[in-house]
Parts: sequence; structure tokens; C-alpha cells
Amino acid sequence: MFEDLIRALENLDGRQVSVSIPADADGYLDRACPSEVCLFEFKIHEDDWRDKVRDEEVFCPFCRHSAPSDQWWTEVQIEHAQQAAFGEVTGEINEAMKRDADHWNRRQPRNSFLRITMSVDHKPRHIALPPSAAEPMELKITCPECGCLYDVIGAAYFCPACGHNSVDRDFARSMESLLASLDAIAHVRRAIEDRDVAENTIRAIIESCLVNAVMAFQRYVEALYLRKPGAAVPRRNVFQNLNNGSDLWRQACGHDFEHYLGAGKLADLTRYFQQRHLLAHKDGLVDADYIQRSGDSSYMEGQRIVVKEEGVRQCLALVEELARGLEADAPDGDARDE
Repeated sequence: MFEDLIRALENLDGRQVSVSIPADADGYLDRACPSEVCLFEFKIHEDDWRDKVRDEEVFCPFCRHSAPSDQWWTEVQIEHAQQAAFGEVTGEINEAMKRDADHWNRRQPRNSFLRITMSVDHKPRHIALPPSAAEPMELKITCPECGCLYDVIGAAYFCPACGHNSVDRDFARSMESLLASLDAIAHVRRAIEDRDVAENTIRAIIESCLVNAVMAFQRYVEALYLRKPGAAVPRRNVFQNLNNGSDLWRQACGHDFEHYLGAGKLADLTRYFQQRHLLAHKDGLVDADYIQRSGDSSYMEGQRIVVKEEGVRQCLALVEELARGLEADAPDGDARDE
């Protein structure tokens, strides 16, 4: 009775479904870091993904996590592939059941008092639309080592094809892209009709810009520091802590961070860096360490910090001011690649 259905199910054993993930209008593919602590999304030109990226190793532009090339799918692409595969499989099962029903119905006597028929709701196969391309990336990068073309939103430091550290060259462009993200807030508010969704999206943009500003500073100043001949490799992420970074810089170059900013501006920047720490490690919830290290008495323990656009703009300005001062005192020479 269900011969076609049984055959269809048997044919599915070990079946692989091929799903095409198209590039965007500019020929770029969406990719995402597979590291659960990063998940950074970026774009890479499809020609370079094919010709320059090695199957055995791809690098995250943000954290330099490396993994084989088959692990860099975005969540949207995975969902699209699942929907497409499900649509193809359910379509074949549905068509097999319809054939079985037709065979059964043709065998039923026409003039019988009791006639049993079957019907199958035979809908067209579901065709999943390809995932829409993400918004155009603000920062377009060409790796100076291998020529790989890739795009990011915010800040990036490593070539996905060869892992080259481009932070020294791209710091200014990273700052510009973070400002561009803040400039887009008014457009986001107009484009999203649901007010709650719009405000949550804007909050995420603002907080992400603060996190990325600190990361860009960390990477850039580390690159400057490593220009000093014989400089020991610093402790991981030491320049995310302004006190520790200031001490290390003074030992290498003779001045602490207060020399470049003054006490008042350095206190403001310290507060923003401590807020970044809360966002990255505490879900934005204030603890005693934050109050003590930042000097920010406007919060009580257990509250969540509120990061404002104007505050992040001030943070970006202070980061650039400090970075340019450090750059002027840094030893000449190219920063080391990681």
C-alpha cells in the first residue's frame, strides 16, 4: 500500500542534500567565526575564498581563531541550509505519498457501496530563499601580504586567508568605521518600525562600538609597543587595562598614559574601559570592582550600566588622542606580525 513511500524513505538513508549559498551583489560571502566566545561576522570575496583561503585553516579577522574552511557558516546560512534540505526531503516524501494514494484509489471498485479513498495535501515544495546579504560592511580591507579582499563592520586585525596582522595599518580606518556605525543610528531608528526592536538594536550598536574601540586600542598599542627592539611579548590583553598598560608603556618609552591625556581625560577613559569590561564579561552588570576601579559612584552593585552614544563618541576621541600620542613616542619600524 505504501510502496512508493517506503522506497522514498529508503532512498533517504545516507542522502546528502547540496545547498547553494550565493554571494552578495559585490561578490562577497558572509562568514562567521566558529569560536563561541567570538562569533565575529565578516565578508570575504568569493574568488579569494576559493583561491587564497586554505581548506585546512581560516583565520578570524577579529580574534585570529583558526579552523578548517567548512566551519565558518553564519547562523542565517545554517538556517537557510536546514530549511532548503527539509523542503527537498519533505517534498519527496509528500510526492511519494501522493503516488501511493493515487494507486490505492485507482484500485477501488467504482460501484461499491463502500469505497475508501485516500488524499494527500500536496503542496508545492518549499523553496527557501537565499539568506539576504548583511548590510554593506563599513570597512573594506585588502591584505597587504596576500591581497585577500574582506569586509568587516567595526574593527578587524587579521587577514582570514593568511592571518597577517594589519592592525597597525588599519587602526585609523577602524576608528572611522566605528564612528560611521554611530552615525547610522538615526537611519536604523527610521528603518525599523517596531520601536522596541529599534531601540534594542541601537543599544547593541552603541555597546558594540565601545567594546570594539577598546579592542582596537589594545591591538594598536600592542603593535606600537612591539616596535621597541628587544621588547618582551606583553601579557595577553594588557593594554585593555589602562593602569597596567600605562606602567608597561612607561617602562618601554619613558612616559605613562597621563602624560599624553592629563589626569581628567585619563579618568574618563578609564571609566569607559571599565564599562567595556562589564559588557564583555559581566553582561553589563555593575560589581564592586567596577565602582572601585572606575571611580564611578553613579551606580550601585547589581545595576546595569547605560551606555550613551555621546559617551562612546567621547571614548573614541580619547582613544584616538592617546593612540596618536603613543605613536609619536613609539620606536620607528614596523609592528611585528602575530
